[in-house]
Amino acid sequence: MKNGCLFLMGLLILCVGGNTFATNGSAVFFDPQLIPHTGKSFREAQDPEYRSYESALRGYMVKRIQQQFGLSLDSKKYSGFDLLEIEAFLKCKKAEESPEAFLKQFPR
Repeated sequence: MKNGCLFLMGLLILCVGGNTFATNGSAVFFDPQLIPHTGKSFREAQDPEYRSYESALRGYMVKRIQQQFGLSLDSKKYSGFDLLEIEAFLKCKKAEESPEAFLKQFPR
């Protein structure tokens, strides 16, 4: 009896835990232009491949921020990593906080 209860508890934990980490494939948003750059490292910022990656990342992040938050940003004003930071802020900010005050902190 004790082993049966432990088995059922373990099965319940696995079922609940497995559903927690499941993702919906249609909710994943990615840009095929970024795939060729996956896993690459670059020597310097002037590397033509890095510039291609940076441009693709900026375009991807601007589209993603527009789609998820309705905020239109210019991909020429911010670096790809700035846009990643902006997205993280938008995910964490309170509803009453204005994104414009935060965007003033980034160099243009």
